[in-house]
Amino acid sequence: MVFWLIVGAMTLVTILVLAQKMLRQGHTSSGAEPTGDRKQSSDMKVYRDQLKELERDVARGTLSSQEADRARVEISRRLLEADRIAQAKEAPVNAPATTNRVMMGVVAVIIAASAFGLYWQLGTPGYQDLGRAKRIALSQEMRESRPSQAEVEADMPAWPGPPPEAPADYLELIEGLRQSVAQRPDDPRGLDLLAQHEAALGNMIAARKAMGQLIEVKGETATADDFVRQADLMVNATGGFISPEAEAMLKAALEREPRHQLARYYTGLLFAQNGRPDMAFRLWRGLLEEGPETAIWWTSVRSQIGSLAAHAGEDYSPPEAPTRPSAPTAPSAMPGLSGPTAEDIEAAKDMDAEDRTAMIQSMIEQLSERLATEGGSPEEWARLISVLGVVGNTERATAIWGEAQSLFADYPDALATVRAAAEQAGVAK
Repeated sequence: MVFWLIVGAMTLVTILVLAQKMLRQGHTSSGAEPTGDRKQSSDMKVYRDQLKELERDVARGTLSSQEADRARVEISRRLLEADRIAQAKEAPVNAPATTNRVMMGVVAVIIAASAFGLYWQLGTPGYQDLGRAKRIALSQEMRESRPSQAEVEADMPAWPGPPPEAPADYLELIEGLRQSVAQRPDDPRGLDLLAQHEAALGNMIAARKAMGQLIEVKGETATADDFVRQADLMVNATGGFISPEAEAMLKAALEREPRHQLARYYTGLLFAQNGRPDMAFRLWRGLLEEGPETAIWWTSVRSQIGSLAAHAGEDYSPPEAPTRPSAPTAPSAMPGLSGPTAEDIEAAKDMDAEDRTAMIQSMIEQLSERLATEGGSPEEWARLISVLGVVGNTERATAIWGEAQSLFADYPDALATVRAAAEQAGVAK
C-alpha cells in the first residue's frame, strides 16, 4: 500500500506541474495584454535615439527640414520593423485555453496509465518490497517450518497397487521377497532388491522404508549413491516435495561426494522450493554447463533455469540443446537400474530351482521388453547382456549385443560400457 501511495503521489505531482505550466500559457494567450512596458530591443533603442538626435540637428541648423523628413521616415520605418520583430519573439505560441485544458486531461490520463501499466508489466504487483536480508530470513523460516516426510506422505493418495500389466508370477515373487526381508531384516541384498522392485511397482513409501533400513544396515559403509537413492525415493513419495528428511539424505551424500550431480540437482530444487533462487541458480548453472547432455537431469534443468535466473536477477542464456539425438537414457530418475543383477541371482539361491528360474526369467523379460520399446541407458543394455550370459543364454546375448552396437555406434563411451559386458559374457568378438 505504501508503494502505491508513493507512486500515485509522484504521478500526481508530475501532472500538476505540467498542468500549471500549460494552463498559465493558455491564459496568457486568451487575449489579456501583459502588464508593464514591453521590453525594448537594442535596435529599437538605437532608432529612438536617432530620432532624438535628428530633432537636435534640425534645431541646430545642421540639417534642413527636407533632409530631416526623409531621414525621419526611414528611421521610423526601421523602428516599426524592429518593434514587429520584438513582438513576434514575445508573443505566446500556445493554443487557446480550452484546447490546453483538453490536452492537459489527455496528458494526465496517458501519464497515469503509462506509469501503472509499465509497472504492471515489468514489476510484481502485490509482492512485498523486501530487502535481501529479510528475504533470506523468510526463506530460512520457510525451510525450517516445512512439514515432515511422514506428514506429506499422509496427505498423498494411497498406493493404488501394482500396475495392471505386471505379470502375476512377478508379483508373487515380490511378495515372497517381502516375506523374506521381514524374516531377515538385516540382509542388505534382500533390502536392496525390495527397495528396487517396490519402486518399480510405484510403491514409493515401501521402497523408501526398505532403502532407509538398508542404509541403517550398511552404517558407515553407506555410499553417496545410497543416500541419493533414498532422497530420490523420498521425493517421489511426496510428489516432488523435498522434506527435511530428504534434505538430510542429500547432505549426507554431498559430505561423501561433493560433486555428486544428482545430489546437487536435488539440492538446487530444495533451494528453489524455499525462496532461494539465487543459490538454486548457481547450483544448476554449474550442473548445466558441466553436463553431460545425456544426464537424466539435464533437460529438466535446461527447461527451468531461465525462469530461475529471472527470479535470481541474473541475465543468463542456457546452452543450446544438442542438435543430434542423445544417447538413449533410462526414463527413470532412479540411480539404481531396473532388471536383474548378479546379486539378484545370488539372492534367489534360497528359492527352489523352479521359483528361482521363474524370477530371473521374469526380470529378464521385463527389462528386455522395456529396452526394445522405450530404450534405456548403456548400463541397462550391459546388464541385460551380462545376465543372459550368467544364465547361459549366449545366443540371445549375442543378438542383444548386435543390436546395442547399432544403437550406440555414434557414442563411443556408451558402446564401451556395453562392450565390456559383452566381453564378460563371452559374446563380443
